[in-house]
Amino acid sequence: MSDQQSSDRVEVTITYLEQTERPVLMPAPRPGRKVAILRAEAPPAHFYRYLYRHVGEAYNWVTRNRLSDSDLEKIIHDPQVFIYVLYVDGVPGGFAEVDERDSPIHEIKFFGLTPEFLGAGLGRYFLTNIVDLAWSRAPGKLRLETCSADHPAALPLYQQLGFQVFDRRQGVIELLKDA
Repeated sequence: MSDQQSSDRVEVTITYLEQTERPVLMPAPRPGRKVAILRAEAPPAHFYRYLYRHVGEAYNWVTRNRLSDSDLEKIIHDPQVFIYVLYVDGVPGGFAEVDERDSPIHEIKFFGLTPEFLGAGLGRYFLTNIVDLAWSRAPGKLRLETCSADHPAALPLYQQLGFQVFDRRQGVIELLKDA
């Protein structure tokens, strides 16, 4: 933590969701913009950090910020970790990370859009594709978690795409703020 930041701890409700079989999903409508989803294979730490911060800053994502570049690259360069970037009109509009290291349970560790693309109808399109990509790797289960500090549309979208709640717990997140 820098000298110019302090932290507050806030209680949140963490919701754990899973799919136990591949859902039958209607293809999400293709957005009326140029879009592409590309896998970032062994991305440099600075690129991953850009995506992580830009997507997660409003929701207080901090865990990966605390890792050294070396420790972060051990995760994101693992052959069982898949980083996908949503490009919109040629620029990063979101990212997702699918972790298969706890096979047969695969987990969507991070998912989100950059602030400038929220509300543009891209979330369902992107997540539908990420779920399909994750299931193409034949997991026994696909899991993700969200918390009450995430975007208010996150939990309903996950449930609309077939994720079922299997646990809820109280937790604490650290909110970073400028001092």
